[in-house]
Amino acid sequence: MADAIEEYRKFIGQKTVSEDVVTASQVHRLTATINRDDPIPSQGDPVPPGWHSIFFPRLNLTKDLSPDGMSFDIENGPPSPLPRRMYAGNNMRFHQPFRIGDHVTKELSIASVTPKEGRSGKLVFVTIGVKISGPNGLIMEDDQNLVYREEDTGQTPPPGEPGPEDATWKRTVTTDPVMLFRFSACTFNPHRIHYDAPYVTDVENYPALIVHGPFTAVWLLELVRNNAPDATLTSFAMQARAPVYVDTPLTLMGEPAADGKSCQLWAVNSDGVIAMKASAEFA
Repeated sequence: MADAIEEYRKFIGQKTVSEDVVTASQVHRLTATINRDDPIPSQGDPVPPGWHSIFFPRLNLTKDLSPDGMSFDIENGPPSPLPRRMYAGNNMRFHQPFRIGDHVTKELSIASVTPKEGRSGKLVFVTIGVKISGPNGLIMEDDQNLVYREEDTGQTPPPGEPGPEDATWKRTVTTDPVMLFRFSACTFNPHRIHYDAPYVTDVENYPALIVHGPFTAVWLLELVRNNAPDATLTSFAMQARAPVYVDTPLTLMGEPAADGKSCQLWAVNSDGVIAMKASAEFA
């Protein structure tokens, strides 16, 4: 594996640049997916922070996708010596909002590749650095973290961290198969673990379809937006800790700081375990 890791590290520093246009239909599709009855946005309207996964779709040819539906490129991470790719988290810094009609440019590069040995076996952590700019300069930066794992061995996973007993902000959502499919469509994400039930249970040995990590992040951002509608978000950092499965309740919890300048956030799965831990800062 060491030779494979060194080969993988050759990708560090390589950059790709892509372009897109922020449209009302892109934004309104995600709005509908999460059951917000908002009007279609108009030219110049701001886009909620953290919704950038609906832009810059990766347009790999279908014939070039791997058996799990993913593509091997810098954005998804090049081929790894370990077969199972999972989302691990993001660290976003917001400088200004995306706006409907903006022509935007994304610069992406692999920042680091780090092998580790965890309780579940060998792991490789990959950090991908993203900078997105628009007509008025830098919009946001995003460090995206991926983890590659060994094939499932059938061992019982270690117990996760229990969620808080209560919080000032609280909401429960349940993501059904249609919502998962729509989020995959909004983000043009072909990863089969989110929509192909026979594949995810028979091949990857999960008990059910898996809710996208970025979808859980969107739910947490919605908790912030609903409870602090006038706040200006400047950063949002989160770590994926445990899976969230389709048709199971997800409890979103938030605790704002006394000064109103930050908050701690948790997404707690149906087992009472923290599936995602996050923090947000406000201007």
